[in-house]
Amino acid sequence: MNKLLNAVFGYKLKFWALFVGLLFPIAMSLVLLHESRLAIEKFGFLNFLTNTKWDPVAEEFGGATMIVGTLISTLIAIFLATPVAIGIAIFLTELAPRKLAGILSTLTELLAAIPSIIYGMWGFFVLAPLMSQKVEPFLQRIFGNIPIIGQLFSGYPTGLDVLTTSLVLSIMIMPFTTSVVREAFMLVPDVMKESAYGLGATKWETIRHVVIPYTTSGIVGGVILSTGRALGETMAVTFLAGNVPQIPKSLFDSFTTVTVTLANQFTEADTDLYLSSLYYLALVLFAISFSTLILSKVLYMRIGKR
Repeated sequence: MNKLLNAVFGYKLKFWALFVGLLFPIAMSLVLLHESRLAIEKFGFLNFLTNTKWDPVAEEFGGATMIVGTLISTLIAIFLATPVAIGIAIFLTELAPRKLAGILSTLTELLAAIPSIIYGMWGFFVLAPLMSQKVEPFLQRIFGNIPIIGQLFSGYPTGLDVLTTSLVLSIMIMPFTTSVVREAFMLVPDVMKESAYGLGATKWETIRHVVIPYTTSGIVGGVILSTGRALGETMAVTFLAGNVPQIPKSLFDSFTTVTVTLANQFTEADTDLYLSSLYYLALVLFAISFSTLILSKVLYMRIGKR
């Protein structure tokens, strides 16, 4: 009887692992591909990815502005969040007193539970006015006259732009990276750190040459998790991006993303081609997310083996 139950339980686990890991993504991609077939036939694969015009009235659709906006905001958010998250994890595991570390760890993890619309409202009503009136004019005065770099800080500061959106995204994804990296740091054997101290290494040298190299795979895992979170964010970006279908040339330019376009226009799609184009955008986002996770997983495995 026990053997029969174990066999049934094992087959169930295999089925759900196969379903979630393989069959479900394939089914989702096939549905998206089927629904976007009209846009693929009309505009072609490469033309849709490179065309920057999105005109529902003329029924001419191109996803380049949304795709570029999604990638830019995600990359900047990862660039801003990762160093801070690693620093927080180092403080919690190596520097802070145990009681304080426990309190701060709990508070950090609670940030991940805040709904994204709360971040969006806070960014719109609090951060955006501060950025447009104080921070962005200051950045223009400091960097505006520097060749090449000054182009990134050109334009009129409105607060609803790439910089504000990326900053809020970085705050949203920071708890995920911090939690994963902190858990990885806690798994470093004490004997390794004690050996470094015994050889005369300082705390910073121990962190730099022992803790961080030992937990590289954990750091990569945290960044992977944060990247997926940033790619799929909708509500906060809807509040702060400005929803302008253009490729941003400055950090102060308004823009849009794939998720924002889908959220704002899906109920307004009144023609089959319009709806199919939105499905095509969803398919592209699904492919970007899936490809990013696959590449990151390969990198994660290589680092783990090394």
